[in-house]
Amino acid sequence: MRRIGIYTVLIWMLQVHMQAQTVTLDLETSIERAGESSLEAFRAKNIYQAGYWEYHAFKAERLPSLTLTMTPLQYRRDFTERYDFGDNIDIYREQRTLSSYGNLSVSQNVDLTGGVVFVDTELNYMRNFMNKTNSQFTSVPVRIGYYQSLFGFNAFKWEKKIEPLKYEKAKRQYLYAREEISEKVIVYFFDLAVSQALYRMALENVASADTLYYIGQERHKIAAIPQADLLTLKLDAVNARNTLKNTEIEMKRAMFAFISFLNMEKDTEIILQLPERPRELMIAPEEALHYAQENNPDFLSYQEQILSAEREVDRTKKSSAFDAGLSMSVGYNQAGRDFRDAYNDPIRQDMVNITLTIPLIDWGVRKGKANMVLNNLNVARISVQQEEISLEQEIIMTVNDFNIQQDLISSAEEALSLANSAYESTKERYVIGKADINSLTLSLNRQKEAQTNYLAALKNYWLSYYRIRKLTLYDFERQKSLSYAFEELLNK
Repeated sequence: MRRIGIYTVLIWMLQVHMQAQTVTLDLETSIERAGESSLEAFRAKNIYQAGYWEYHAFKAERLPSLTLTMTPLQYRRDFTERYDFGDNIDIYREQRTLSSYGNLSVSQNVDLTGGVVFVDTELNYMRNFMNKTNSQFTSVPVRIGYYQSLFGFNAFKWEKKIEPLKYEKAKRQYLYAREEISEKVIVYFFDLAVSQALYRMALENVASADTLYYIGQERHKIAAIPQADLLTLKLDAVNARNTLKNTEIEMKRAMFAFISFLNMEKDTEIILQLPERPRELMIAPEEALHYAQENNPDFLSYQEQILSAEREVDRTKKSSAFDAGLSMSVGYNQAGRDFRDAYNDPIRQDMVNITLTIPLIDWGVRKGKANMVLNNLNVARISVQQEEISLEQEIIMTVNDFNIQQDLISSAEEALSLANSAYESTKERYVIGKADINSLTLSLNRQKEAQTNYLAALKNYWLSYYRIRKLTLYDFERQKSLSYAFEELLNK
């Protein structure tokens, strides 16, 4: 009867399995699917695109810009201060005017000096509505100018150093994020693999426990085993069913977590194909360090931190010292009562403006700010040095862990094979009465432990490998930098 019950459960599970959408996934396919459709991949791509548009804006600022500034219509009716030549006094007089203004300018930032050069043209119109209606145009047909701070902070120079670095870091961070996704996939994959393996073992254990209990009943009838052993067999059968229920719950939780991470349909049922035993691959720590220093975005972050601190030192020093500004332009202008006169026979227009900023007394404010940013620069250098050492140590330890994982997998494979053989042999010996119940239970526990250890060894191997890929952004199997597939990955 119990066998019939087990078969009924298996048939019911098969029907549920057929109703659900079944997908077979291996580790590589799972990683590819997560990189294409998971929410983590969507987030990583959008973070990269934000960095891309920031860099695009920086590049656009290096190009000439065309600007149209207009006041199409302005009407004023108010009192304004005027000088009365007859009485030699200032008086308020009413005025009513209609005016219009337009300026078209092309400007170019100059990275080397931090200045701006421009070419513009300008047109003004004014109409007065007081005692005598009067209209007038004034124009600047063309004007060329340049202005900059002579000794001040050159933001363009620092942007040219930092912005390309930030964009390169954004690209590498995108690849880094994808490798982090791969690590998470491995965790979810093997969590589900372990839970499925335990569930299959629990199913087999239920069938085995029922069979052994049935045999025990028959042997008890002929007084071949004592009552205590029969009760132990019955307890094993009850515990096997309870274990089956618990492992089923854990398997469903692991399945739901994996499906959610891959952004798949909730009713999907996944059948896992465990990766085969990996080929021999030894990685030298020095080689991994070399590729990490070339590719890891953290090293670019360290450079950015130092450059940003140096920029603040430069900004603070120059803002607290003597500064001079220069603005100059040369062009033509003219005025007339109609539009044509405003452009007829224009005369030269020359403008030069020099401004000086001389700090005299500030009670040590500038000096304090300068010392503060210098201290911040020193702190940044020390912090970066410590972070580099920590990162290098992490890389070396991860590589060393990876190199010993293959030996651990070999040992785990051998242990699993021995545990399976020992359990089958012990079960056969128990059936013919040559082994006791304690030996059978111990052999079953060893088989379960060996299965779990083997899956853990596989998991640790692939985690270590993809962690090295993440830290170095280098594919050691193909002997290529991960950046070779950057555009392909982004298009996906």
